Amino acid sequence: MNKSLSKTSVAVVFLAVLGCAPNAFAAEPVTRLQQAASQPAPGVQHPAWKADELQRIIKADDLKVSPFREDGVTYGTPTWIWCVEVDGKLYVRAYSGTSSSWYNAAVREKAGRIIAAGMTREVTFAPEQGSVNQRIDEAYSQKYSSSPYLQGIIGEQARSATVVITPKAQ
Repeated sequence: MNKSLSKTSVAVVFLAVLGCAPNAFAAEPVTRLQQAASQPAPGVQHPAWKADELQRIIKADDLKVSPFREDGVTYGTPTWIWCVEVDGKLYVRAYSGTSSSWYNAAVREKAGRIIAAGMTREVTFAPEQGSVNQRIDEAYSQKYSSSPYLQGIIGEQARSATVVITPKAQ
């Protein structure tokens, strides 16, 4: 074994092999190395949301996203945001589009956490484009039909900043 590896590094690699997120067991902030170690192997997808968790998040309507800051360690300020579910996936949009600071952090860092329905979950963020956006529009229209902000969230500006949120393995 390489003597330059710290006990923490060995633990991170060990936990990654087990499929566990390293920060679930450590009081230390997550580093980029730890983030990489907790990512699935190439070609392996993150697990889907558990149906009951996803429904709790959708019904609570109190989702806050907190992507990592540029240092890859510090969580950004939690930002309350509307969310919808389509085909068992959790989607959010930046109302102000791709200029939104939380959106830029999410697509740049690709990871962070969410807080919703009394839960805190480590997640990945990925931009979403394509035909699924029509179904996301429909989900927003159904869920937020009485809101004066609905047209903005289903408009092109927000649509261009659609993000799918996926849980990391626990």
